[in-house]
Amino acid sequence: MISSKVTLREKIGYGFGDAASSMFWKIFTMYLAIFYTDIFGIPAAAVGTMLLVTRIWDTVTDPVMGIIADRTHSRWGKFRPYLLWGAIPFAIIGVLLFVTPDFSSTGKLVYAYITYGLMMTAYTVVNVPYASLLGVMSADGGERTTLASYRMVFAFGGSLLVVAMYQPMVSKFSEIFPVTTAYTLTVAVIAAIAALMFFLTFSWTRERIKPPKNQQNNLKEDIKNLFKNKPWFILLGAGVATLIFNSVRDGVAVYYFKYFISDGAKEDSVGLFSGLTLAYSTFYLFLGQATNMLGVIMAKPVSALIGKRKTFMYAMFGAAILSFFFNLAGKDNLVLIYLLQALISFCAGIIFPLLWSMYADSGDFSEWKTGRQSTGLIFSASSMTQKLGGALGGSITLWLLAIYGFMPNVAQSAHTLNGIKYMMGIVPGAAALISGLFMIFYPLSDKKMTTISSELAIRRAAETE
Repeated sequence: MISSKVTLREKIGYGFGDAASSMFWKIFTMYLAIFYTDIFGIPAAAVGTMLLVTRIWDTVTDPVMGIIADRTHSRWGKFRPYLLWGAIPFAIIGVLLFVTPDFSSTGKLVYAYITYGLMMTAYTVVNVPYASLLGVMSADGGERTTLASYRMVFAFGGSLLVVAMYQPMVSKFSEIFPVTTAYTLTVAVIAAIAALMFFLTFSWTRERIKPPKNQQNNLKEDIKNLFKNKPWFILLGAGVATLIFNSVRDGVAVYYFKYFISDGAKEDSVGLFSGLTLAYSTFYLFLGQATNMLGVIMAKPVSALIGKRKTFMYAMFGAAILSFFFNLAGKDNLVLIYLLQALISFCAGIIFPLLWSMYADSGDFSEWKTGRQSTGLIFSASSMTQKLGGALGGSITLWLLAIYGFMPNVAQSAHTLNGIKYMMGIVPGAAALISGLFMIFYPLSDKKMTTISSELAIRRAAETE
C-alpha cells in the first residue's frame, strides 16, 4: 500500500506555499484597486474592465499550466519544480505591479494591463502546481482535509501579515520617500518574504501518488472526463460565487472606511494594548483574517461531525444572513460592524479548506470512474475558476463604484455612500447564498468518498506489485 502519512514538517511546508500566494492575493483584493484609483490615477471603471480582461488570459494559461505539470517528469516530481523555478519571477513581477511610471493616462493603463497580466501568469506558473500538490501528497481524505486546513491557516496567516505590515510600512516609507516609491518598497519587502516561503514549500514537501502505471498521455480524453465530472462543476459554481463574496467584501472595505465611516478624512484609530493602535480599516481587515483562521481550524472537526457538504452549505448560508444584516449597520455603530465582520469571516474561513479538499475528492472520483489520473488539469481548471471569481468580484466592485458615481479623494454623495454600503452587505450576501445553494446538489458524501478511496488504494497497490 502507498503510505498516505504526511509529516508535520511537510504540512507546515505545504502551508508556507499558500501563505506566500495569499500575501499577494490579499494585496490584489484589498489594496490594488484603491492603489490604482487613488495613487496611480486610473478611473475605477477602467480598472474594473482591466481586471476582468486580463483574467481571460487565465482561461488559457491555467489549464495549459495544469497540462504541462501533469506531463512533467523530474527528480522532484511533477509539481514541486515549479515552486523552485517560479518563486523569483513571481516576486520581481509583483514589485513591478506597484511601480508608478510617469506616463500619460493611456500609458498608465497600458502599463497596468501588461504588469497585471504578467503577474497573473507568474501566479499561475507557481499556484497551479502548488494547488495540484495536495492531490498527490496523500490519498487519504482525512489527511487531505488536514493539509487543506494547514494551507488555509497559513494562507490567512500570510494575509494577516500583509494587513499588519502594508499600511504601516507605506506610512513609514512615505516619511523618507515619495508615496509612490513607498508603495514599491513595501511590496518589495513582501515579495522577498513570499519567495522564501515558496522555496521552503519546495524543500519540505514530497509527492507520493503516481498516475496509473499504464496511463498514456491523452489530452482529449482528460478534457472529456473533466466535462463529465459533475462534482467538479458543482464545486466550480460554488467556488466562483464564494470568491465573488470574498473579493467584493475585501475590495470595498478600504473605500467603506475611508469614505463612509470617515467621510473622506483621515481615519481614526482603534486602541489595542501597550499603546498599539490600528486604523479602523486595518483593524477591520486584521479582525477578518484572524477569525478566518478560527474558521479554518474548525473546518476539520465540524466536517468530521456533519460532513464536508453540510459544513460548507451551512457556513455559506450563515455568511449570507449575516451579510444582509451588515447592510443595516450605521456608521457610528462600530461594535456591530466589527462583530458582524468577525462572524462573517468565521463562516468564510470554514469553507476554504473544505473547497480544496473537495476538489481533490473530485479528482479521485474522476480517476475511480475513468481509470485516468489528471490531477494537474483538475486543479488548474479549479484555480482558473477561483481566479475568475476573484476577478469578477474585483470588477463588480469597481464597476459598481463607477455606477454609483465614485470619484477618488473627494467627499462622496449620499447615492455613492449607499452604493458602498450595499457592496459591503447585499452584494456579497447574495453571492454567499448562491454558493450555499450549489452545495445542495453536491453528490460526494464522506461515506461515498471512503468507498472510492478504498477502491483506488487497492488498484494502486496492485499496480506497484
